[in-house]
Order: sequence, then C-alpha cells, then structure tokens
Amino acid sequence: MSLLTRIHTTLPDTATAKTLAAALLQARLVACAHVAPPGLSLYTWNGAAEESPEVRVLMLTVSEDAADLMDALRSGASGYLLKNIETDTLVDAIR
Repeated sequence: MSLLTRIHTTLPDTATAKTLAAALLQARLVACAHVAPPGLSLYTWNGAAEESPEVRVLMLTVSEDAADLMDALRSGASGYLLKNIETDTLVDAIR
C-alpha cells in the first residue's frame, strides 16, 4: 500500500518555487506541487530582527522509495508529512 507523503518547503519567491516544483515534477519525484501566495517571515538572525518574503510549496508524492524523499530534501524541501497523520497535525504543518 502506498502512503501519500506531503513535502513542505519555503522559498524566497514565486519564480524559485515554480522552478523547484517543475524540476521535481519533471524528475517524477512528486505527483503534485502547490505554490502558495507569497508571505512574510519575521525572525531573529545573529541577534537582529529580520524579515524576508517567502513562498510556501506543498508537494505530494506516493513514492515509497526513501531515495526519492532524500532527493526532494536535497533539492530544497524542508520536511515531509505522511498521509496517515492526524488532521490537526496536517493543518498545523500547512499553516
């Protein structure tokens, strides 16, 4: 039985997000990629308050091959969620 895996990352702009999504789709590492509208991240870096634009990308795959997941992570994905997680966990991860 295949588990649907959700891979989540943020990128600095829509063009970069679309490039990553297209590359992963072309390599058949993901079945779907959703590029969300741009947002703004606020954070502390080296003791200073910073902010930068980010675009969230949610990708879906049914691959059971751990190497595929590792390829996606090396390409820029920051994490993944499995299909059988609780709904609240999924909603929190998407936010």
